[in-house]
Amino acid sequence: MQNNDLIGKVVLSKAGRDTNHLYVVIRKLDNEYVLLSNGVTKTLDKPKKKKLKHLSFIDAVDDEIKLAIVSNDNSTDLKIKRLLKFKGIVKEG
Repeated sequence: MQNNDLIGKVVLSKAGRDTNHLYVVIRKLDNEYVLLSNGVTKTLDKPKKKKLKHLSFIDAVDDEIKLAIVSNDNSTDLKIKRLLKFKGIVKEG
């Protein structure tokens, strides 16, 4: 899996104090770790480092989010926050 294949995917945390929280992958560090953002507490400037084995991939790559992450758009955190809010409502409903 290439470095850019995971960017923009929506994931669900399966372990740790953030269990059942939604995130978007913003960067793959190596074969074991990725950096995650939720747009609120974990922003692009201060992402969460998490092991891949503690994540469940629940949605395909969102092209708009991926483009915003790659281009380092200023509104990326807001876009991630809105996407995850929508996904959370859909998931629970």
